[in-house]
Amino acid sequence: MSRRPDPQFVTFDMYGTLTDFPVGAAAEKTIEAISSPGQRDVFRRRFAAYQLDESMGGWRPYDELIARAFERACRSAGIPFRPAHPAAVFDQIPTWGPHPDVPGPLARLAARYPLVILSNASDQHASRNAALLGAPLHAVYTAEQARAYKPRLGAFEYLYAQLGCRPQDTLHVSASPRYDLQSATDLGVRETVYLNRGYEPSAPHCHAYEVTTLTGVAELLGV
Repeated sequence: MSRRPDPQFVTFDMYGTLTDFPVGAAAEKTIEAISSPGQRDVFRRRFAAYQLDESMGGWRPYDELIARAFERACRSAGIPFRPAHPAAVFDQIPTWGPHPDVPGPLARLAARYPLVILSNASDQHASRNAALLGAPLHAVYTAEQARAYKPRLGAFEYLYAQLGCRPQDTLHVSASPRYDLQSATDLGVRETVYLNRGYEPSAPHCHAYEVTTLTGVAELLGV
């Protein structure tokens, strides 16, 4: 490594990256009694795709985004849609805590750098999930505040405006090239870190570093 990054802020995605986020498994469980294995396989893939698709439009409350993606996935899979199902999934979100590898390295990072979260979250959930991470945070920003979901660039522009910094003054960490790292790269973040948790394939064109645990991020920054 030719040089060690030394950002002004370390920014993170939260759901999936820091917080264990089994939204697909929770959604699939609600339809288990009214679907076949083949239908659930289709639902699983389409629910993830429709969440991304719904994020690309105008902002709407996160419970509506989940419900719309859920309904579209049910329709694609031929499963009856029941509004109570996505509502039950949404209500579980604030109970989900960090991945096991997160609290220790995150606390070490917080002792050296201001840590900031930019999350596709509702305000009512974000603070509760962030409190479970076990480390002090400089700020937690949400799609609700930005009125834009990632991967839309407006979400990131809101982040930099609130911090009063340039994109290149940050190091951004995410488990999702599609939601985070491509957009951060497009806006000029040079220090992008793919925390590969196996959700998406590696995309070297939109990250500078790749690690498999948060310890790797701490080591990258020398803490």
